[in-house]
Amino acid sequence: MKKLTPECLSIIPPRPQISHKGTFGRVVLIGGNQQYGGAIMMAAEACVRSGAGLVTVITDPVNHVALHARLPEVMVVNWYDLTSVQEIFETADVCLIGPGLGLEAHGQTLLSFVLNHQQAEQQLIIDGSGITLFAASSFTLPFSSQTIFTPHQMEWQRLSGLAIAQQSEEANKHAQHQLQATVVLKSHRTEIYSCGPTVQNPLGNPAMATGGMGDTLAGMIAGFLAQFSDKGAIQAAVYLHSYIGDLLAKERYVVLPTEISAALPYWMKKFSNS
Repeated sequence: MKKLTPECLSIIPPRPQISHKGTFGRVVLIGGNQQYGGAIMMAAEACVRSGAGLVTVITDPVNHVALHARLPEVMVVNWYDLTSVQEIFETADVCLIGPGLGLEAHGQTLLSFVLNHQQAEQQLIIDGSGITLFAASSFTLPFSSQTIFTPHQMEWQRLSGLAIAQQSEEANKHAQHQLQATVVLKSHRTEIYSCGPTVQNPLGNPAMATGGMGDTLAGMIAGFLAQFSDKGAIQAAVYLHSYIGDLLAKERYVVLPTEISAALPYWMKKFSNS
């Protein structure tokens, strides 16, 4: 299995002198029910700090005040207002659905909406409870080559039918082939399955075993996809997420997801000049 190296970060270019927020992509994030609002906030923070130009969060109204206070750079839409949801979704280059979405009926309604309205040029990332909802339903992917699943091993078990003990490279590749979507299988050594060769992230550490780490990675992937080439963006986000985590873990017993997000602009600048 091929290992990711720092060379994958070469896709991060210096920003062009003549540019504006529309230059760096439009991302819509959907998630955050009344219990798990923090998940979508962490995903949104990672997305903004990874450089996405315009970010809109579609979430339960209970999260709006906290989100505005924590991250005034993002726009917010009431996830019960499906007319507004459709209007903003149509403008997206990338959509991430799932962080904190929950398993209630409205989460399923939103996932169904996204799958029914995705456009051929839009990238779709399905994370967290969005994966569980997808696995438990009869949904199909309208554009599988434009879709990325980001499961941890238990979510992958639900999606693929493979028990964790059965999740070998060969079995995972076969399941990914059935889906025809890219799969970022999160573990202590995250693996990326796609139509090309399987790659493994050699980085990561136990200090990163903290709630919200996957939400942050999903937000980074969304932000990178909005700006950089598709396959390279996913690999770069996975690698840089753990690269920063490893650096922080040298002096921290626990690394918080929001600390990784806070460090993103610095390290993206470093690698854009290398």
